[in-house]
Amino acid sequence: MILEEKFTLNNGVAIPKLALGTWMVDNDDVSEAVQEAIKLGYRHIDTAQAYQNEEGVGKGIKASGIDRKELFITTKLAAEEKTYDDAKKAINESFKKLDVDYIDLMIIHSPQPWNDFRGGNYDEGNLEAWKALEEFYEAGKIKAIGLSNFEQSDIENILNKGHVKPAVNQILVHIGKTPSELIEFAQKNDILTEGYSPLGHGVLMDHETVKEMADKYNVSVAQLAIRYSLQLGVLPLPKTTKSKHMLNNADVDFEISEEDMTTLKNVEEIKDYGDANQMPVFQ
Repeated sequence: MILEEKFTLNNGVAIPKLALGTWMVDNDDVSEAVQEAIKLGYRHIDTAQAYQNEEGVGKGIKASGIDRKELFITTKLAAEEKTYDDAKKAINESFKKLDVDYIDLMIIHSPQPWNDFRGGNYDEGNLEAWKALEEFYEAGKIKAIGLSNFEQSDIENILNKGHVKPAVNQILVHIGKTPSELIEFAQKNDILTEGYSPLGHGVLMDHETVKEMADKYNVSVAQLAIRYSLQLGVLPLPKTTKSKHMLNNADVDFEISEEDMTTLKNVEEIKDYGDANQMPVFQ
């Protein structure tokens, strides 16, 4: 079962292959979702400072009754924290809100602040933030550190000037949005790619080619999309608060043929995410 399978990061840390995403889940609701996911067998929970729900995630972890060592908790340093001092302060805030003694994975949420996404050059600021993460990592407070939404040049800045190699790069990956060159670059550098919004923020649910392919395998569109990411060697982070969807998302014990993987890789790029178009990562 996929919930029992793990990738191994470049520092030897094991990370569950499927995570529960909590983006856009309100702080008041996320605790219940986290508890339900853990009850169903999920052991990897993904949150972020920007989601404003770290406190609720922490409460869900505590209320689950599961030994903390069995869980893998990821959070993200806010994209706006581009100085060492600010980053260090923000990291400590995550510890306080999550109410944990250690964090399994913490990543820089974006190479640029959200109001300047894909805009100016923040190489120095990213190195400052990275230095803060490195210190917590070297102290054993954070088990692995990484990146999110970083393009190749952004990653190279950290690889060339940082001291610790990033363990992951979390990016938008789904059928109709497969950044193959960036995924291959990460793989060559022993960096695991994590893929958020594996359902394309819901757009894939109405995609005819994808629906036909799902029918062929007698699975749901969500299952096909998650399996697609896994076969790319990508760790998917589907977001849901409903137990039936959590179960469905984890039931991916089937194989997409090489021919069908090629078809899915060549699906025309999705450019319209509806109401989500206003969000930087979907623009």
